[in-house]
Amino acid sequence: MYFKPTYILIIFFTIIVDYSTAILISLTTGIKRKIFLIISLVTNIGILTYFKYFNFLTESFNSLSRHLGGPQIPLLDLVLPIGLSFHTFQAMSYTIEVYRNNQKPELHFGRYSLYVLFYPQMVAGPIERPQQLLPQLNNEQRFNKDLLIQGVMMMILGLFKKVVIADRLGIFVDGVFANPNHHSALDLLLGTYFFSFQIYCDFSGYTDMAIGAGLMLGIRLMQNFNMPYLSLNIAEFWKRWHISLSTWFRDYLYIPLGGNRGTYLRTSLNIVVVFLVSGLWHGANCKYLIWGMIHSVLLIAHQLFNRFKLKISSKWLRWAITFNLISLTWIFFRADTLKDGWAILHRIITVNNFNYTAENIIPLKGIVYCCAIIGGLTALEWSLRNLSGFSNFKKMIIGVALCIGCYFLGVFSEAQFIYFQF
Repeated sequence: MYFKPTYILIIFFTIIVDYSTAILISLTTGIKRKIFLIISLVTNIGILTYFKYFNFLTESFNSLSRHLGGPQIPLLDLVLPIGLSFHTFQAMSYTIEVYRNNQKPELHFGRYSLYVLFYPQMVAGPIERPQQLLPQLNNEQRFNKDLLIQGVMMMILGLFKKVVIADRLGIFVDGVFANPNHHSALDLLLGTYFFSFQIYCDFSGYTDMAIGAGLMLGIRLMQNFNMPYLSLNIAEFWKRWHISLSTWFRDYLYIPLGGNRGTYLRTSLNIVVVFLVSGLWHGANCKYLIWGMIHSVLLIAHQLFNRFKLKISSKWLRWAITFNLISLTWIFFRADTLKDGWAILHRIITVNNFNYTAENIIPLKGIVYCCAIIGGLTALEWSLRNLSGFSNFKKMIIGVALCIGCYFLGVFSEAQFIYFQF
């Protein structure tokens, strides 16, 4: 509504459709149940496709038609509603779970609307399942001092990740990726590593704030990140990164396609399909498809290694390989164009001019500072993993320290959260 007030009608429309079809699914049998499920899915996917992919598909068609001498379709002037992908997936999970008899339909229209519109996680997740969130919305939530303090702590931690780490790293990352041809391989490599932590702190910072806001209201949202950069292989990474989305694709796409129950070739094909859809979910651009394809290849290679029982004994080496591969794939996620992504990867791999030349973006001492806050982040997250076990006094001391850090070290440039665009 901030961009276009009429966009609220989109959400109202899908809420009415999903609320109604879920009830009809529970009251019918046989083919009728499937028809009502299809109506719900087509409505949600159709709206998402129209706003997010219409111009992408049109441009692809026009490019092909231009070579064949055919007609051109005009592009539409569309503004993508913030959080549409997250809202759509959460709404779809509801009707699918009702269809599978894992969730009873919510008869109270207001409570179902609240499930879809629960403000902390509406625009950037985590993508909640109805079994997790709806029962909490139906129960009376009494004031809980401990949850309030824990929620405030989570929100302060998320703010620290965003303004002190993500936005600070973003100064260097944005400068390097804006003109990749004017920077050395070392600049690009630093920019790539820094973006790995920028996107993690930016996205997990938002998630921490969402979880914290929920806790203050007595609502527990699911964990969305579990220190993913400590993973020892690509499969483990996807169990730790954006957990609500990766499990959504697992339960509603990978397993229905057959999962790993078929042949190795069929399993590999299922993985490719899931990651291509995941790439397309992140954006209507070929660079996201390439990002998804690379991750599918890495995961298939990991399964092939396990199939032949090939394993690196050193945990440190496994971690280093995994982290570097993940960081290099982020290049296509961050690069402005697919062409820039390939150029950056080529310059890094071929060690094209491995001198530091980015003083105009951030001085060398700033690089040391950025590396220090990344190290501090690791220590901070490790120590706060058992936040609930801390006394309220310790939580308050940590919270005050983080607030002071935000005030003196934060970058207050009003930078949006990266995942708002998805």
